Amino acid sequence: MENALQEIHRPPKGVFLSGLSAGLNLSFGALFMAMALTFSGGFQSKLVQQVVLGSVSSIAFLFVVIGQTELFTAHSTMAILPVLDDRASLTELGRVWSVTLTSNLVGCVMFAVLIATVGPSMGIIEATAFGELANALLPLPWWVILLSGVIAGWLMGLVTWLSASSRDTVGRILFVILGTAMIGFGPFHHSILGTTEVVTALFLNQGVTIGDFIYFIVWTVLGNIIGGSVFVGLLNYGHVALAGEEQDVDFEAVENES
Repeated sequence: MENALQEIHRPPKGVFLSGLSAGLNLSFGALFMAMALTFSGGFQSKLVQQVVLGSVSSIAFLFVVIGQTELFTAHSTMAILPVLDDRASLTELGRVWSVTLTSNLVGCVMFAVLIATVGPSMGIIEATAFGELANALLPLPWWVILLSGVIAGWLMGLVTWLSASSRDTVGRILFVILGTAMIGFGPFHHSILGTTEVVTALFLNQGVTIGDFIYFIVWTVLGNIIGGSVFVGLLNYGHVALAGEEQDVDFEAVENES
């Protein structure tokens, strides 16, 4: 709660710069996945491919979560807590969400320009690798993207919640890797990581249009918000708030009875 309140009352410029950093850093996940597809020359097993993609994408989530930069899908979970506790308003929540999302997306687009410019020239990625990544996210009905976004937001919310509860760095790293690797393994629709995949495919002329991106981002963001704020933030806050009063126990009496 204290961390969430601190972020809500943080100056917007600070939130924007931190969110920009998160968008840039998380985009490494898209680059790593495209590099894995390129260097493998084509996986013989779909299972092996998804395990590898999930594993390499989780490294970028480590950069963001352990680095404590502002990721939109983390805020959809944590920033709602002060609102539920009547310690912040919906206006304040909307402000931090909008600044974080905007800065994350700007960072993704900047990184996509870098990948599209440097990647093919260095031979570390093939344009078709990003076409394959984008194709796994785009040609789906809106309700599938929405529900997939709910799952991604749910997983990201759990990662954020468990990381905040962990008492040591090793535990946080483990939670981040396990939770976020499943997002790439799916692949489930994550608004920030997916933006870099889709926009880079757009820049590399892989049959992706601006309309495709808008379709993707609208339903994915909505799903991420529902997954993080409802299935993690609201439910976890509810079970804590309704846990009941602490009970005084006469341990001496209990010991005598036993």
